Amino acid sequence: MGLYVEARMRADLDAVWARTQDPALHQRWDLRFTEIDYLPGAEGEPQRFRYATRVLPGLTVSGTGISAGEKERPDGTRTSALRFASPHPLSLIAEGGGYWRYVPDGEGVRFLTGYDYRPRWGRLGTIADRLLFRPLMGWATAWSFDRLRLWVERDITPERALRRWLAEAAVRAVTVVAACAVPVYGALVGPWGPPASPALFVTPVLAVSAALAALLVPSLPGTPSARRCLRKPPARTRAPRLLATLKG
Repeated sequence: MGLYVEARMRADLDAVWARTQDPALHQRWDLRFTEIDYLPGAEGEPQRFRYATRVLPGLTVSGTGISAGEKERPDGTRTSALRFASPHPLSLIAEGGGYWRYVPDGEGVRFLTGYDYRPRWGRLGTIADRLLFRPLMGWATAWSFDRLRLWVERDITPERALRRWLAEAAVRAVTVVAACAVPVYGALVGPWGPPASPALFVTPVLAVSAALAALLVPSLPGTPSARRCLRKPPARTRAPRLLATLKG
């Protein structure tokens, strides 16, 4: 699989399963989707669904997929697999597939995913995917997994978690801008300007240090962060056989 994300959650297996398998709950924490709806189908057959992502105000990219789950497995784990495709001409993703695994580990659940997709738009799409879109999708998946973790572990709702992240991102952005602006302002004022506060003569080294701190200091415990997730798959990781049984 092209992308892999794993999060450890100190939560009940049923709670993680419920908030990932119910479309109304899934769309609340997963940054990659705006809407997820099940489509009518025969009982006992794999579940078909429709998904949509609001890219810009007034612009929504949608697609359809098929999924199946194994809630009871001999080893105590659970698995969900899906295939998906989008006919929308603005969707870089043409089609793909992936899985979720739920692995109890004694202290909670290892919730992990592996998925890959085929980009459209020919060579241009391949380059755009490799340089920008795929790294963005990996980050969005990891960030969303940590957002889910906060929900099941600490009862911080996805909406509240997003507000916290936006507030923290704003503080970091202001810190970076201020750290860059202060030495520039001091240089422009020079000896001909009015008397300035000593704070304006912060050295470039201190300004760079402040900017780096704003960018690199870990997020607060109640704020989602992609860094908390494992992004490299363990050795011998394989997609479940369930995925091979799905036909889009």
